[in-house]
Amino acid sequence: MEIIILGSGGCVSTPRACCNCRVCTEAREKGFPYARTGCSLFIEDANILIDTPEDINTALNNARIQKVEHILYSHCDPDHTMGMRVIEQLKMDWLAVSVGEKLQSPIGVATLPAILEDLRKQGTKYGSAIAYYEARGLVYTRGIRSLKEGSILVELVPLDEQEQVAVFVISSNGKKVVYAPCDVKPFPDSEKFQNADVLIIGNTIVGDILKDGFVLEEGNPLRNELFTLDEIDAIRRQYHISKVIITHLEEDWGKSYDDYRALEKELDAISFAYDGLRIRL
Repeated sequence: MEIIILGSGGCVSTPRACCNCRVCTEAREKGFPYARTGCSLFIEDANILIDTPEDINTALNNARIQKVEHILYSHCDPDHTMGMRVIEQLKMDWLAVSVGEKLQSPIGVATLPAILEDLRKQGTKYGSAIAYYEARGLVYTRGIRSLKEGSILVELVPLDEQEQVAVFVISSNGKKVVYAPCDVKPFPDSEKFQNADVLIIGNTIVGDILKDGFVLEEGNPLRNELFTLDEIDAIRRQYHISKVIITHLEEDWGKSYDDYRALEKELDAISFAYDGLRIRL
């Protein structure tokens, strides 16, 4: 099983437009892996893309992805869905359409039913974007709780009873990866997470001193929304997970690729994602 972290950035990509801080300047000069696109993941064995941030086209090109057959969604926040127009770039052939040719092999778009319902509300004055792509024959949509493609099984575990956020359990040939990119605090309780080889998780604040020396005080509400590194390690121990990779790394944390590499040396079984990171199990 091979999984690629296409995008490791957070709500704001790195470099942030018009920002001249140390991290953004370095990312602008050096490119990847110092640069980070929006949070997304690719399961290479089954050509499954999870989430479409606005810069997903750049991320797909950076990782040299050759084919996308399925798109799954973790939830409907804009930074995970607003690059949905990549569907047109992947599948629309305007020249073929102009001579009446029909598209072959549309992309399967799937997620938990409640998330799919939310997804259908996103669009323009012309209506739902996903409905437009479906009417054009570019995609077909399904509400699912699992997807099996060859040796790859992807199970969608709801965060809570509302089921508007999914955590993905990706397994193949006795290996297991849990992918929980965003909005997963408090972390859901599921036996499916037990003994995973890797947990890839976002929603994590890295350090108490952030961009431009900002001090994250104990009473700051971000602490209620985001995990600390200690809380991440507690999840790892609770579910007997071998290693953790932290993704959804915000530009606001004020840390560069090199800063994260240095921090890894102080941590046990926790590392930090970067765009193009390949995980082979």
